[in-house]
Amino acid sequence: MALRAIDAGILICHECHQLNRLDPDSHGQTCTRCGAVVHGRRPDSLVRTWALLITAAILYIPANLLPIMTVNSLGKGAPSTIMGGVVELIHYGMWPIAAVVFVASILVPTFKLVGIALLLYSVQRHQPMSARQRILMYRFIEWIGRWSMIDIFVIAILVALVKFGNLASIEANMGAVAFGCVVVLTMLAAITFDPRLIWDNTESDDQP
Repeated sequence: MALRAIDAGILICHECHQLNRLDPDSHGQTCTRCGAVVHGRRPDSLVRTWALLITAAILYIPANLLPIMTVNSLGKGAPSTIMGGVVELIHYGMWPIAAVVFVASILVPTFKLVGIALLLYSVQRHQPMSARQRILMYRFIEWIGRWSMIDIFVIAILVALVKFGNLASIEANMGAVAFGCVVVLTMLAAITFDPRLIWDNTESDDQP
């Protein structure tokens, strides 16, 4: 197994990314460049990530069950859930927007919740999954995280632009708030997870 930085007595600062030599006699060692506290591993990384992930999973239920927006046309309209909103957008011929909302609202959050949960479980339980597979999954979760707010932006833009009195209008509902919380919590979960934990138990993994 390759030597890790912590095995060589090197700590990285999360604020300025300065490499610091580990001082075994120091309690609460600080960065030599910026003065921030440095740790070999982020304290309580797994616990915090699990807490954020579970909260996001709980909020994901009302995010899908509560109305996310109301599409009014010719004075008529009813609140729609995420899937209902996708159907409404398709009905009014907004296929590209419907596809964006479906991918960003259904596929991406579901993958993030399941992906982070699998990553946490595999690290915590030393499951037979190679470090390369785990780090690729982590990087993909980080990559799709930047697109998680697309549907919220789409709804915000639609609410601002589609205002034609009784002819047509779109209103945001409580489901959008719950979904926004899910997005933020999953992004924080990806941030609080320390990817260096992936390499701490590679000796029990199937090496690629």
